[in-house]
Amino acid sequence: MLCLVPTPIGNLEDISKRSLQVLMDAELIFCEDTRVTKKLLSLLGEKNNLDFSNKEYKSYHSHNEKKVLETLTIETFTKNVVYVSDAGMPCVSDPGATLVDYCIQNNIKYDVLPGANAVLTAYAMSGFTHTTFSFHGFLDHKGKERASKLNAILNDDKLAILYESPHRLAKLLEELNKLVPNRTIFLAKEITKLHQRTYKNSASNLYEEFKSINIRGEWVVVIEPSVITGSAIELKDIQDLDLPPKIKAKLISKLTGQSTKEVYQQILDKI
Repeated sequence: MLCLVPTPIGNLEDISKRSLQVLMDAELIFCEDTRVTKKLLSLLGEKNNLDFSNKEYKSYHSHNEKKVLETLTIETFTKNVVYVSDAGMPCVSDPGATLVDYCIQNNIKYDVLPGANAVLTAYAMSGFTHTTFSFHGFLDHKGKERASKLNAILNDDKLAILYESPHRLAKLLEELNKLVPNRTIFLAKEITKLHQRTYKNSASNLYEEFKSINIRGEWVVVIEPSVITGSAIELKDIQDLDLPPKIKAKLISKLTGQSTKEVYQQILDKI
């Protein structure tokens, strides 16, 4: 059997008794990083008077999962097998999904324990009353892919949640200030940890505030959705977006009635 076990995202007290028992019973532990997991289990062992020393550990992460899957057999799961990522819920912006799918395809029993998760925690902390949201993990670092993804998020009618690293948060706030200065943004820093902090304000106010803040730690960003109405979108709004030409041509075509091919050529002529 396989069991996916969420691990604390900062505070060791967030491990459940059930999770500790499953980890104690585990014979084989697949880990995103064996060093991180061994250190975590050592700390949990000291805190809860438990011994996790007699375990088999195997690395299983985004760069080696295909290779590891090829070595697995149904007999592997006659043991008590556990998968843990470095922190939080496996499969949520972390590895693990391919291992679950392997179990589904081979009719192997598996379970997922509930536990610490930054996405849902930030959603509950944000105070937004929207009942639907989309989760985007980390945005691309730069380029057209990042601009296109961010524009899609800002034009969505669902609350958006994403992760951001400390060295890129300033860039994101600058982009939000430029694109949607009046949009309400919620920021959560180092959730469950000693220096946990939250901020909720307009994009422009947060941009100004964070100019004087030394940005550290990991962040979750919650972005208020766009209110889309039929009369709200104008031709200039689409023309100003930093989108791939083909996508922009399709949008303008729908708005103006021109053929997509004609609009596409007009865009290329201006490049």
